[in-house]
Amino acid sequence: MSLTFQSEANVISLTRARMDMRFPVITEVHAYWEALRNGRPLPLRSEVDPRGIERALENAFVLERIAPGMARFRLAGMHLNDLMGMEVRGMPLTAFFTPKAREEMTRVLEAVFSGPEIVELTLSAEVGIGKPAIEGKLLILPLRSDLGDVTRALGCFATIGAVGRSPRRFEITSVKTTKIRGVEPKPAAKAPETEVRSARQGGFKEAPAAYAEAPAAPPPAKRPALRLVKSDE
Repeated sequence: MSLTFQSEANVISLTRARMDMRFPVITEVHAYWEALRNGRPLPLRSEVDPRGIERALENAFVLERIAPGMARFRLAGMHLNDLMGMEVRGMPLTAFFTPKAREEMTRVLEAVFSGPEIVELTLSAEVGIGKPAIEGKLLILPLRSDLGDVTRALGCFATIGAVGRSPRRFEITSVKTTKIRGVEPKPAAKAPETEVRSARQGGFKEAPAAYAEAPAAPPPAKRPALRLVKSDE
């Protein structure tokens, strides 16, 4: 049951307040983003300073949109690496979700960048041998790139419960979206096909350089023709 307390025309959700106390790093990152934009629709990616969210760095991340409904980690805190059991930088965000939840996550990411929208998800991890129950909260906040398009996002991924055996995959139990007014989204530049294919395959870091044939070897130097050497001895 969701209770509210009303005072001087402000409505405070007690359910939200309890959630904030359980996931304080989520609240910290959201407050930092709000301070950055300072009345503007969106802040710039270049304005994000890790010192501003020092207590949340282990849970924070920066996403880059690489295709409609797809985004990969540009930066990620250690807690995300612990959940996956490996370095997640360069991986798609959907790697953290079960196959069933990935379709919903694709829609969520498209809302973040195309809306743009603030998205807050409540998550629960798959449970099994060596994988205890985990509750999670995921916050994604859109950013403008240096080119002015909405292709970056600041986020925070917080969990309650032992990580256990990694990797951990999550189901989505609820989604809350908040539309950001005053933004005319610019179409994002299409990512190279090699980069998109790498992200779909769950590859790490940047896509490998395209194959190029080695230049042809120069022809061997022409050997001088035989000549007759006459000896008078």
